[in-house]
Amino acid sequence: MPTPTSPLRDTFLDAMSQLVSSVCIVTTDGVAGRAGATVSAMTSVSADGDAPTMLVCMHHASSAAPIILKNRCFCINVLGSDQADIANVFASRTPAPGDNKFSAGAFAPMHTGSPGLGTALVRFDCTLLSDEQIGTHHVLIGSVCDVARRDGSPLLYGDRDYQKLA
Repeated sequence: MPTPTSPLRDTFLDAMSQLVSSVCIVTTDGVAGRAGATVSAMTSVSADGDAPTMLVCMHHASSAAPIILKNRCFCINVLGSDQADIANVFASRTPAPGDNKFSAGAFAPMHTGSPGLGTALVRFDCTLLSDEQIGTHHVLIGSVCDVARRDGSPLLYGDRDYQKLA
């Protein structure tokens, strides 16, 4: 198993930086409170079955992870190309306005109660179906109960920085 400073880990991270992914903020609200974090590890699992399903990977040390697990719901907010500032707030790279991450944009509750960013390109509102911790990350599987979208270009992350569509 690679250690935090192993050559394999470093090579792996360098190789993974060549992949490009959409930038999302995953939010939740419920009995455990309100929380959110920026992620780039998100994908669909299936459009078939009783409901479509989504997968999100979130670091176990994220302050949002235990709250999502307790609330049993989350919203995947796919950010637009002009929303790097919101991504940075939810990634704790820049200070949150008034120490409240949710002040960085206009949020409204989705069907599950999870906050949806009204200006996000896409909002996938999900109930938590499954959670497994693998290594340092929670792999969350959600059942999609609502989707909202608008036109625009996505905020992308690759080569260790935000990218624009060519």
